[in-house]
Amino acid sequence: MAGENNWLDMLKKAEKVCLDKDGYRKVHYRFDGGNEMVEEYNLQTNVLTRRAWKRVQTIGGQGTWEVELGDPEPSTLTSTNLEIKESSVTPFVTKRLTKSNIEWRIRNLPYPLTVYSVTVDPENMSITVRTSNKKYFKVLPVPDLQRVGLQPTQKNISVTHQYNTLIITYLKPQQVLLLEKNVLDEVKKLKTAKDDGQCNPS
Repeated sequence: MAGENNWLDMLKKAEKVCLDKDGYRKVHYRFDGGNEMVEEYNLQTNVLTRRAWKRVQTIGGQGTWEVELGDPEPSTLTSTNLEIKESSVTPFVTKRLTKSNIEWRIRNLPYPLTVYSVTVDPENMSITVRTSNKKYFKVLPVPDLQRVGLQPTQKNISVTHQYNTLIITYLKPQQVLLLEKNVLDEVKKLKTAKDDGQCNPS
């Protein structure tokens, strides 16, 4: 509960600017200390489709945007990312939310489902993906759970594989659903200005 309140309070206190465009509400947060976050909500489903962070660097220079949720914007792709996206052999991870689940898709994994092991790591608040043939290993952080102070549990995980893509689905616990509802309520309070589409706190 404390984690949930901390996250919600941080969002409430942040400086916020938002824009409604093409069926999405985009909210730009600026936090004390200089960190920034951008979120994008589907206005029809009210589901968060994108979250990216720009964190202050400890040793000068401009921070770069890091995507926590959703696909990178084309303009933010580095040459390395482009190579990964276009590669037919290099696995890459995308994360998305539905109303009831957290979902990761790891593309370019051709092995059958029986090769994969997907296990929770409660101590590190993460999910570990490995293959029995030792061809792939990945640690997936779960900040959605960290924000409500919960450890991941194995019973909430389901795994499927199709079209060379491993799909990991995690059933959202009630605490996550409640936090998402409370955050969405705050986002809905932001009123859209008629002249430029900006949203301002009501």
